[in-house]
Amino acid sequence: MHLYEDQKIQIYNTLSGKKETFNPLVEGHVGMYVCGPTVYSNVHLGNVRTFMSFDMVFRYLKHLGYKVRYVRNITDAGHLENDQDAGEDKITKKARLEAIEPMEVVQRYTVDFHNILNTFNFLPPSIEPTATGHIIEQIELIKKIIDNGFAYVINGSVYFDVHKFNETHDYGKLSKRKLEDLIHNTRVLDGQSDKKNPQDFALWKRAEPQHIMRWPSPWSDGFPGWHLECTAMSTKYLGDNFDIHGGGMDLKFPHHECEIAQSEAAKGQTPVNYWMHANMLQLNGQRMSKSTGNTVNPDELLSGNNAFFSKAYSPSVIRFFNAQSSYKSILDLTDDGLLASEKGFYRLMDAIHLLEDLKASDTSTFNVSDWRQKCYDAMNDDFNSPILIAHLFEAAKQINQIKDGNASLSAGDLNLLKKTMHDFTFDVLGLVDVSNLDVGTDKLSGAVELLIELRQQARANKDFPTSDKIRDELAAIGIQLNDGKDGTTFTTN
Repeated sequence: MHLYEDQKIQIYNTLSGKKETFNPLVEGHVGMYVCGPTVYSNVHLGNVRTFMSFDMVFRYLKHLGYKVRYVRNITDAGHLENDQDAGEDKITKKARLEAIEPMEVVQRYTVDFHNILNTFNFLPPSIEPTATGHIIEQIELIKKIIDNGFAYVINGSVYFDVHKFNETHDYGKLSKRKLEDLIHNTRVLDGQSDKKNPQDFALWKRAEPQHIMRWPSPWSDGFPGWHLECTAMSTKYLGDNFDIHGGGMDLKFPHHECEIAQSEAAKGQTPVNYWMHANMLQLNGQRMSKSTGNTVNPDELLSGNNAFFSKAYSPSVIRFFNAQSSYKSILDLTDDGLLASEKGFYRLMDAIHLLEDLKASDTSTFNVSDWRQKCYDAMNDDFNSPILIAHLFEAAKQINQIKDGNASLSAGDLNLLKKTMHDFTFDVLGLVDVSNLDVGTDKLSGAVELLIELRQQARANKDFPTSDKIRDELAAIGIQLNDGKDGTTFTTN
């Protein structure tokens, strides 16, 4: 018997605007798609927060016994500067600025993305498709949309006809926007677009002569629209209708709205049963922005080399901080908040260490079965990790009382408490226990010093991926490298 048979999840569905009981299309199986990064720069900390939230969802579904096919894409073509249909391709622009091939840009920042996620103890997705690897599927999808009368070709580009679609469908149902309001609020720029209407969006763009990334198609040498790739890849690997689609709140409109329209126009049915959106990450109460300087990247947060935080923080402390807020809530990243989370994290780890040495008694003063179900109830309530953590601290309090002789657990309850604490702390929340690492030993200190020397050699050879990997992998186990004018030292959290 699987846990999911007894534990029924409620998911807040952005499409309906309310919590709904999760019923997968196929019993015991879950298909989940999450929009991945556009790999033209180092992954943004706000994006890490989104992926971290869905990593927890993935972990919990697996814990319940579901067989999960988790698809998270890599956007390596077609994403224009303003996220719509104008401007330069982000990857092409980066390649031009650095005088390298676009695929060198893609490779560099895909490796960075994976390194960062590995540092934070992410589980890899089941499938990680790329946009450039699915050009044929995207072209075939465009053909279907044209054949069904919902797209038109102008000067080698193909546009989705939003007005025609809205005559028989509801464009805007996910973001709760009305086409009439979009029309009213759109500024028309005469002569600057081939589109019939400003609300239409590109399915295929004809490449200008200087555009490097281009593929042949029935309409022109060009490249696919940004919205199209996710529709093509999600339906290829999960089917025309699948269970969960996730992403950041900023993708709800227009990206996810366009995904729905494309699927309904091509396949005649809505693609997703449950839409989930993670909210944004702020820094010290303000929106993160490169233009204002109010931003910090994951490497800077892990190393402590930044102007916002008093020290370096381990990946598990940052994961713990993230889990103390609902994925649907705006999360404000502050030094005080991280310091408090660090104390809480190590308090939880201390309790888990104590738990291993507790002796069983004949009777129990703590109802472990009821407490265990409270943990499941929290996660079943739209993955409410803050409430789960509150229950874990409730158990930590009981553990300390047992150690002091003021409470007791039977052997069966003690084993159940150990298993449940491990399941939720490490398997579901994805935390890593680094607090029992003894860095005072000569052997370990020598090993770290050797890695520091290898890192210095890599930096001298301008092998920055290797240098960053050494630093990030050490940070993942709680060893922080601190670069100063007198060399590099290390500390532990």
